[in-house]
Amino acid sequence: MQVDIGNALAAVADPGVGETALDTLDDRVATAHDRIDRGMAEGEFGYAALTLPERTEADAIESAVAPLADSDAVLTVGIGGSALGAATISTALGPSDTTHRVLDNVDPEAVSETLADLPLDSTAVHVVSRSGTTAETLSNFLVVRDAMAEAGVDWTERTIVTTGEDGPLRALADEHDLPALTVPEGVPGRFSALSAVGLVPAAIQGHDIGAVLDGGQAAMESLSPSLFDCPAYAYGAIAYALDQRGASVNAMMPYAERLEPFAEWFAQLWAESLGKDGLGQTPARALGATDQHSQLQLYRAGPRDKLVTLVRETDREDRTIPETDVADLAYLGGTGLGELLDAEFEATEASLAAAGRPNVRIELDALDARGIGELLYAMEAACVLVGELYGVETFNQPAVEWGKRAARGLLGGGDFEEADAVEEKERLLIE
Repeated sequence: MQVDIGNALAAVADPGVGETALDTLDDRVATAHDRIDRGMAEGEFGYAALTLPERTEADAIESAVAPLADSDAVLTVGIGGSALGAATISTALGPSDTTHRVLDNVDPEAVSETLADLPLDSTAVHVVSRSGTTAETLSNFLVVRDAMAEAGVDWTERTIVTTGEDGPLRALADEHDLPALTVPEGVPGRFSALSAVGLVPAAIQGHDIGAVLDGGQAAMESLSPSLFDCPAYAYGAIAYALDQRGASVNAMMPYAERLEPFAEWFAQLWAESLGKDGLGQTPARALGATDQHSQLQLYRAGPRDKLVTLVRETDREDRTIPETDVADLAYLGGTGLGELLDAEFEATEASLAAAGRPNVRIELDALDARGIGELLYAMEAACVLVGELYGVETFNQPAVEWGKRAARGLLGGGDFEEADAVEEKERLLIE
């Protein structure tokens, strides 16, 4: 993986980072790296996530999913980090004879439509919740179980669980002798993609999850005390420095349909980890080349408050564009769709630079198992670095927990003062 930060330098962009400032920042990166390295070595909460490539056992996951290897579909039931990593990895690895669907919301219409589209008698259900009490996940799982029962399917033969060492979901797995894997200790959900949490669906689909971990391992081994030697830290450091100079929005724009869920995964990682104490860069999601026709106008000519992150693979299969007799389209004939996509990528990059708008290029050698593992790990390491530079508690999410308590109180799940805020809402109703 390569990261090019040239178009984020002050010589090109406003806001931009001067080379002297970058050298000063590199000293802070070295200090932050020492803290990260120590946290990894000691298995501290959160930092332990960065050791997953060497701790996660691909063989154990593949053994656990073996009874479900005949599945025509996989349904992940989770929310947030318990679902986005799995969706990102499975989608990035490309088509499989086994489809992957996700229930990560409790919209009743969407849930009903998803279940109606699935062959429930040949669907593997992967339920993910560390606590085993996540309201949305467990509610959806109960609905899935009911739908299977109505279809005459024994849900116990189609379900695999990933959860904590104890809790209601672990007890359920023990009671019904379900295949069960453990959410790794010391790892927040949004950092858990390179574990059973994110890898089970891909394993059921027959993808090479060992190669995903190999990619993560390669990125882990590239961590070093200097941003000039480490793509992950280069990205994190430049994103932090640009935010300090006014680029408070980070638009993640992959140029590959298979990376569209990655942008959503990144948005959670960046927002939930860094949005604290009045700090944090707001992630936005875009897709190249589609959003050149919808969002690029704002990125190039709107407020100077954005970093645009452009991601692509450099080695892909292409599809030839047929020759045409239409004179205005003749230049396209004989080229490839991939060639066109690359031209769109480079044109967008140049367009932003010409307007003095900071952008960073991230390139993968290939969008394969190793490549996606490397990309996910690098973004996690970048995020941890930025948290160190901000001085925030990267691995907690107090605002999320507040909302969970409020919702639980509203549903009668306990007496939580946060639920009182609903009744205290200020109203100015227009009818």
